[in-house]
Amino acid sequence: MQARAKRGEYAMSHLGLARCIRFITFGFLLILIPMNGQEIVQAANTLPSTLTGKDGAPMALIPEGPFHMGVPHAARDGGVDERPNHEVFVDNFYMDLYEVTNGHYLQFVTETGHRVPEHPTDPNRGLWKGNMMPESVTDLPVINVDWFDSDAYCRWAGKRLPTEAEWEKAAKGLNDWRFAWGDVEPTTEHANFNQLAWRGEATLVQVGIYEKGKSPYGIYDVAGNVWEWVSDWYQVDYYSQSPTHNPQGPKTGKYKAVRSSGWQGETPQMRVFTRIKSLPNDRNNSTGFRCAQDVPTPTTP
Repeated sequence: MQARAKRGEYAMSHLGLARCIRFITFGFLLILIPMNGQEIVQAANTLPSTLTGKDGAPMALIPEGPFHMGVPHAARDGGVDERPNHEVFVDNFYMDLYEVTNGHYLQFVTETGHRVPEHPTDPNRGLWKGNMMPESVTDLPVINVDWFDSDAYCRWAGKRLPTEAEWEKAAKGLNDWRFAWGDVEPTTEHANFNQLAWRGEATLVQVGIYEKGKSPYGIYDVAGNVWEWVSDWYQVDYYSQSPTHNPQGPKTGKYKAVRSSGWQGETPQMRVFTRIKSLPNDRNNSTGFRCAQDVPTPTTP
């Protein structure tokens, strides 16, 4: 992998009329719902805000609409492949709240016979013991999976890998800021990062423990712990020619794009717009993934 140094529930009680307004507009009941400081108007008969995937993993709705992707306008840093800042419209989709864990990956391996997640050259840089998964790593993010492993898991779970645009919107919402939580630089209360060496399972932390580091949509660990595969091929100048609606990335390429940042990442890599590239068959102890899912098609009675 090539990297560079750049890098609930909704509380409805006691909100007051200014924060919780119910009214009828064109026959639809609309509810003003606060979401991590953002107010989102949703129709009462629209999509559920959460769902559970086939693999048992909880997912959150990322509502459709435009957002600013890439280096924020006010930022002075960022690489050429993260520019220009451009507006992108993304349709409704669901995103895993957490990075895929070893426990969920074990279900996949057991049901499909897929290979276990092991380092290609050094068994000491992994979490599994041969074909066995120690119980102690159940809730840690799975590592040593390449793009094809990740894609296969998501398909097995009835999902897919997110696009870069989907990943970034889920990670920062509608905010044009540097980190998932704002412009404040990360601390140990935000993420697992800035580690110097691999220390086995002690290197990683259980998914979903950093409340201060979650995104405006409640997505955890979008910085630190492990890097995450996305569906797109990587292209250095893609942002300058990206479609404005649901960009899918280049049609072909040599490298796949990877987002988030890993346990060894330094502060510059924790920025929500950080992009790196990796060969799709690369397996290492700092990369995992999470899945996205299209909005389910309504069934006719």
